[in-house]
Parts: sequence; C-alpha cells; structure tokens
Amino acid sequence: MSTNLRSVPWQKLPIGLTELCLDTTLRCGQSFRWRKSEDNIWSCAIFGRILSLKQDTTHLHYKASFPDPPLAPPTPPSSSPASAADSPEDTEDTKALVHHYLNLKPNLTDLYEEWSSADTNFKKKAPKFTGVRILRQDAWEALVGFICSSNNNIIRISQMMEKLCTHYGPLLGHLDSKPYHDIPPASALTSPKVEAHLRTLGFGYRAKYLHQTAVMVSQQHDPGWLDSLRNPEAPLLGVESSDAGEMLPGGREGYRRAHGELLALQGVGPKVADCVCLMGLGWGDAVPVDTHVWQIAQRDYKFGRGRKEISLTKATYDAVGDKFRGLWGKEAGWAHSVLFAADLRAFSEKLATKVEVSVVKKEEEDGSVKDVLVETQAKAEVLTPVSIKREYEGEEPVVKVEGTRTERAAKRRRRA
Repeated sequence: MSTNLRSVPWQKLPIGLTELCLDTTLRCGQSFRWRKSEDNIWSCAIFGRILSLKQDTTHLHYKASFPDPPLAPPTPPSSSPASAADSPEDTEDTKALVHHYLNLKPNLTDLYEEWSSADTNFKKKAPKFTGVRILRQDAWEALVGFICSSNNNIIRISQMMEKLCTHYGPLLGHLDSKPYHDIPPASALTSPKVEAHLRTLGFGYRAKYLHQTAVMVSQQHDPGWLDSLRNPEAPLLGVESSDAGEMLPGGREGYRRAHGELLALQGVGPKVADCVCLMGLGWGDAVPVDTHVWQIAQRDYKFGRGRKEISLTKATYDAVGDKFRGLWGKEAGWAHSVLFAADLRAFSEKLATKVEVSVVKKEEEDGSVKDVLVETQAKAEVLTPVSIKREYEGEEPVVKVEGTRTERAAKRRRRA
C-alpha cells in the first residue's frame, strides 16, 4: 500500500481562545492520539486522513493530508462521506469534519456564563480554563481509549493507543518522517492471538478486556450498534439532529439506555461507560466520576460533609452525577471537564500564574492597523494545586475516604 500523501492547503476559521483552546482540549484526557510538533501543530490520523491543527489568538488553522491512492472506507464508515478521500482537494469536506469533530456549534462563552451564574466554584476557576470543548470522537475509539484508561495516566494511555494503532490500524502515511496509523476497527482485534500480543506490548489485564469487547462489538452486535446509542442532538457527520427528550435528574432516557448497554461490555464500569457516553456518543448528561471528580465533589462542593467515612459506591457515584446535573444542566459533562482539567497536574501552571490579555495595535504591510490579542503572564497568585497520585484515574468501583486529615493523623499517633 502506498503511503504517499496529498494535502489540502491550510485553511482557517475565525475562532478565539475563549471558544476553543487546542492545548487544553486535546490534552485533558478526552482523546489520546493527538501529537504536537515543535511548531505547535497538532496532528492525528482520523476518519481516513491525517488532520493537522494549529491556533493563534483569533483563528483556528486546519489542513488535511489524504493517502494516495485513497483508502476506502474511512473510519468509521458512517462518520465521513465515502467520497472524502476520493476528492482530497475538497476543502469543504475537511471544513465540515473540523466543525463536527471539534464540536464548534455550541457557543462556549454563553455556556460558561450559564454555569458560572449557577456555580461560584466554576466561576472562580473557569477564567483560567476557557475554550475547553467536548470532542465528537468516533465512539469505538473512545471505548478503546477509556478501557485503556483503567488505573492509568494520560501519558501511558497515549502510548498504548499508539501501539494499538501501529500494530493493528491502517497506515495512512508519514508527516515529518513519522508514521500515522488510524484506529483499528473492532474486527481487527478479534483474533485469539490478540490478547497475548497486547500483553507483550504492555497492556496488562486491559489486553483481555480489549479483545473480549472487540469480539462483542463486531460479532455479537449488529453493525452500527455503538452509533445507535448516540445522542440524536449530536449525530454522526452529515446526519440531521433531532430532539433527545426531557432532561431528568438522572439524565435523559437515551443516555441512561446507552450507559446501561455499555456496562455489558468487558472492562467497562460506570466511569468508563460515562466517558464513552460523553466523549464518544455526545451525551452531555454523562458525568464521569473518578478519583479527581470525587475529590472535587468533596473538597469544593462539600459532598458527604459531616460523615467520617464515605465510599464511592454506585449510590454515591450516581448521587455525585445527579448533583452536577442539577447544578449545570444537560451539558453537565462539559462543565465537569473544565473542572477536571483544572485539577490535572499538567495544567497546574494555569492555577499558579495569572494570565492577562491585552489588545495592542499592529500595523499590517498594506498600512492598515489591526487589533491583536496578546497574553502575558502576571505575578504568580498564591494558589496551591492539589497533589494527586495519578493524572488520570481509571475504573475504581470503591474509594474510601476515612475521616479528615486531622483525624487520620490522630489515629496514627494513637497507633504509635
């Protein structure tokens, strides 16, 4: 197979950092296959092409590189028109994909204002984490990625996903001498030899889950089963949206059905199911509760206050999700992701440094004057990021918090 590439020239969309911040959105634990170059260009093999993105303060720049001759069909087949790779010069196709994948339709500024008016904690932290959007990923990729997330961190999950694509996914081509493989379909992971091979690649117990789930998805369900669980308000590319029904305290009926069906898969517990619902199926109702979110619920929202011991049982897990759904509404998962990013060590510099934005005048070559946004770092604020053992926690059905720090210290003294 040829790995020569044909590229569509760079295009741009007028979108500011308050509506989209690539550096936060692409590395906050949603998708694990994006690579950032020294030139601050993000690239990933998705939907049968290599998509490259970069950003300045006023525009998003994008470019697609297609295999030549074209691969057919793109991945997933229903998510991108079959003619996309046949017409690599069709910039409108790539523009539609960018709009769809980055989920650019919702007005994020309005949503941030809505969440801030309902939640003083969100209002306090959100200004340092603007532009965090929930991607519209392929549902299968989201499922695979979050099965790999079990008791893992973002760096290792990314390494696993790269190994999985390198060994089982189609090679689309090379950029800067680096190979780019698309996500393998479920059918590529059904061989009995897959589990043992993945274990040699460092997947550990997740190898069994990936193999068994691939068998279930490709052989025990109808084609398109995963996409049938999507939020109709966030459909596949090219499909008209429709109403998803009434928002209830536990989430809309379609979300609850999708969550329940995902739980039947191997390696999928409540948190992984919610991650797939939110980031692969478009259900904003989903609020994944892992160690980070559990700590946020207790520390910032006084969840379980007054109780010396509380466990993250299913009842407590559901109660945390209901709390945030009641606070933030049907896109609670979006707001949750902003606070999740704020709790990651990778973004601790945003908590410790105040960023100021000013407008300066810049003279263009034609003599015209243009306003340009400039970010500067001001004096460090006295903010201490929370110390967390792992950057991203996986499926942990029970987490016990025994008393306060003072009470735990007193117990240790008594034991001594």
